[in-house]
Amino acid sequence: MLAVARHADQAAFAALFAHFAPRLKAFLMKSGATAAQAEDCAQDVMATVWRKAGQFDPARASVATWIFTIARNRRIDLLRRDRRPEPEDLPWGPEPEPDQADALALQQDSQRLGEALAQLPEEQRALIERAYFGDLSHSEIAAATGLPLGTIKSRIRLALEKLRQKLT
Repeated sequence: MLAVARHADQAAFAALFAHFAPRLKAFLMKSGATAAQAEDCAQDVMATVWRKAGQFDPARASVATWIFTIARNRRIDLLRRDRRPEPEDLPWGPEPEPDQADALALQQDSQRLGEALAQLPEEQRALIERAYFGDLSHSEIAAATGLPLGTIKSRIRLALEKLRQKLT
């Protein structure tokens, strides 16, 4: 690595590439990448190693640690990029007007849900509201109320079953 960093030694880089490229590919495939994605990412990582070899500091990390850290970060970058919608996939312009029948049905369903929620016992209704309208996890509700986690889960499950019966 030092020969690559100090002298841009191509033979030393070829040895590094031969040693690390297959290991990088296996590492990336174990992290969920397809063979083609892993191959592309490994090539990209090794190109980065060539370009940034001067930044390697043997006092801070071993060569393997440095290279695999680059690979892990590149894999994270690729996952983030793949999950981001492309601009052409984003909706542009005004939303189409909803069908009046659909809007009326949604309004009626919302009204029925509100009535069914009002019929629940207070301790169940309050937990449903915190979980679904307050967007709190069961653990967060338990911490806020002081109730045991099992009690929270049981009451929410019972409330959901009652709502399901009333709305079907």
